[in-house]
Amino acid sequence: MKTSVLVASAASLLLSLAVSAQAQAYPVTVKSCDREVTFDKAPTRAISNDVNLTEMMLALGLQDHMAGYTGVSGWKTLDEKLREGVKELPELSPKYPTKEVLLNADADFYFAGWNYGMKVGGEVTPQTLEPFKIKVYELTESCIHIMAKAKPTMDDMFVDLLNLGRIFGIEARAEALVSGYKAKLDETVRKLGGIERPTRVFVYDSGEEKPFTSGRFGIPTAMIEAAGGANVMDDVEKSWTEVSWEPVIERNPEVVVIVNYGEVTAEQKIAFMKNNPAFKNIDAVKNDRFVVLDYVEATPGPRNVDAIGRLADAFHPRNM
Repeated sequence: MKTSVLVASAASLLLSLAVSAQAQAYPVTVKSCDREVTFDKAPTRAISNDVNLTEMMLALGLQDHMAGYTGVSGWKTLDEKLREGVKELPELSPKYPTKEVLLNADADFYFAGWNYGMKVGGEVTPQTLEPFKIKVYELTESCIHIMAKAKPTMDDMFVDLLNLGRIFGIEARAEALVSGYKAKLDETVRKLGGIERPTRVFVYDSGEEKPFTSGRFGIPTAMIEAAGGANVMDDVEKSWTEVSWEPVIERNPEVVVIVNYGEVTAEQKIAFMKNNPAFKNIDAVKNDRFVVLDYVEATPGPRNVDAIGRLADAFHPRNM
């Protein structure tokens, strides 16, 4: 009987210490683009926008802190991995949510980015949501739309995961996750070893008259460089933007990375390039060197690291 009482008392003490430790962890302040955001407690009615940001939340096991997600089905089809992770959560808006959508869901946190659920000067921004006590954390890659920032690296995605860990009081979990991603990325870099020169790469997202692509500040640039390549549009001071075909032809990419989503399939995009006489002298077209990345792999999120491994295989198969 005394043993049972001692065990119960010990368990109660441990629970009290755990609760106390969690309470002592707050408030926490994180950097979000050009703002500092302070949290007095972990959000309990969080909403994420877009498939890649939602996957960051899922990778951290934050489903129980979420009221739902937005901005997936209106743009892209949910794949099975994501569908399984969010099956208990409602999609509150197929595209960008309105302020009313967030208010009606009683949201206390919105994880989004500029052009990932928010537009500069739009209805839903950190400033417009502040009076309603909805705190916003902005995707680091997207900060280029509102401030000067350095060229992206994979650390941008890791920083977002670590900041989410701090916001939700799960720092150890976030650190373990990031540590695993970094180890896998380091292994890819180790396999690559020394390369004579980076492979010239063009990212083809969409568009026929003019291609939509990733410039210097898009995460594909960081992924391509980590895989031993160079984005031929590295001098375009944008994250994602429309360009003309002339510089693509002039810069003669050796590999074209196709971003797969939407109504036009990856196969159709490849066929367009292979069947257009204007592209016949591009090395990637002549040698049939295309790599397909799903949208969720080509935007900041948990699948970037595996995608870098696939890119490295395509760019430098002899090394891998």
